[in-house]
Amino acid sequence: MSTLKGKTALVTGSTSGIGLGMAIALAKQGANIMLNGFGEKDVAIAKIKACGVEVDYHGADMSKPVEIEDLIKQTDKRFGSLDILVNNAGIQYTANVEDFPADKWDAIIAINLSSAFHTSHHALPGMKKRNWGRIINIASVHGLVGSTQKAAYIAAKHGIVGLTKVIALENARTGITCNAICPGWVLTPLVQQQVDARAEREHISNDAAKIALLSEKQPSGEFVTTEQLAALAVFLCGADASEVRGVAWNMDGGWTAQ
Repeated sequence: MSTLKGKTALVTGSTSGIGLGMAIALAKQGANIMLNGFGEKDVAIAKIKACGVEVDYHGADMSKPVEIEDLIKQTDKRFGSLDILVNNAGIQYTANVEDFPADKWDAIIAINLSSAFHTSHHALPGMKKRNWGRIINIASVHGLVGSTQKAAYIAAKHGIVGLTKVIALENARTGITCNAICPGWVLTPLVQQQVDARAEREHISNDAAKIALLSEKQPSGEFVTTEQLAALAVFLCGADASEVRGVAWNMDGGWTAQ
């Protein structure tokens, strides 16, 4: 399969977790990849190269608009175009609102929400010139529903869903689509930290902590996989999804059906 051959995809936060899964899936469809993130970049680069496409890396800090602008410019310069933008970079912090540090709030809003505005702001002119583009924002079920102790994350993810709709509407008469993917629990390094903390706090095994976490929210009792999310991203990039516009598509084991 090479349905995206000749296209270039930028995936933010793509050196591990969901972002790396997205990058690999798009590379397997023939897209060249610009990686970004603070994880083990050499491992990520090797995995993309194994797919037989061109790959590069840019270490932009997604909380800094100037670095984001350079990320888009360098992607365009290196590959000749930026066709697919996956806004995936994200961080988390948990506390009640009255205990939530202001600097943590600012960082989460910057990386989880504002970065998607800045990348889209700089990527859209080129997409409009070519009359083709795919912007996929990795939101969360927390872009659709709330939970306690996650004020900044949930505010950011609700904002991402709103931003997705605006970009989709502004480009509805073009070949550019914008959609959001809203995962439930995925066993990423970020979620594994929450599992570990729960196991330690409640003096239970890691497996028991996973079951407890899932049973609270996710009726299927199973984690969503990065491969499943990546397959949805590939679909959204294809011709069959050309009229999927402004959607917040949840893949959450039934979480938001409750």
